[in-house]
Amino acid sequence: MRTVYEAAGGADGMLRLARAWHARVMADDVVSHAFSHGFHPDHSRRLAAYWAEALGGPTTYSDSYGDETSVVRTHSGNGPHEEMDRRAIACFDQALSDVGLASDDRLRQVLHDYFAWATTTTMSRFHRSADDVPDGLRIPQWSWNGLVSGTGPDEAT
Repeated sequence: MRTVYEAAGGADGMLRLARAWHARVMADDVVSHAFSHGFHPDHSRRLAAYWAEALGGPTTYSDSYGDETSVVRTHSGNGPHEEMDRRAIACFDQALSDVGLASDDRLRQVLHDYFAWATTTTMSRFHRSADDVPDGLRIPQWSWNGLVSGTGPDEAT
């Protein structure tokens, strides 16, 4: 069986999705606030590599950019932001349509479930401070059946 990464179009599909999501969030009054401090000029490519690795693709993100700890630290220390999370998820769902990944119901649901889980679980765990994020976290792996056992947010390398 193909991985979620392969079903979503591989590296090209992930990059199209990351670019579409980024365009959506930058146009959203609430979610764009997360980027008001600026962002890496290669944000979409890095995001695509992260999603690819999480969804069964190559380990480009871990090999080139960092581990889960670095990603979670970037998203930590900003207090609770449930409305921003909800809107980021809505932008993701719209981006799935933008790039043609919403027509396959199973794929759309798996991608939605992954993004919603990552947004509300791993990226939102450390509201108080990025210093609370433990070292050595691995990028959680997501399959057609959800989170792969042993790769959750409490798993260190």
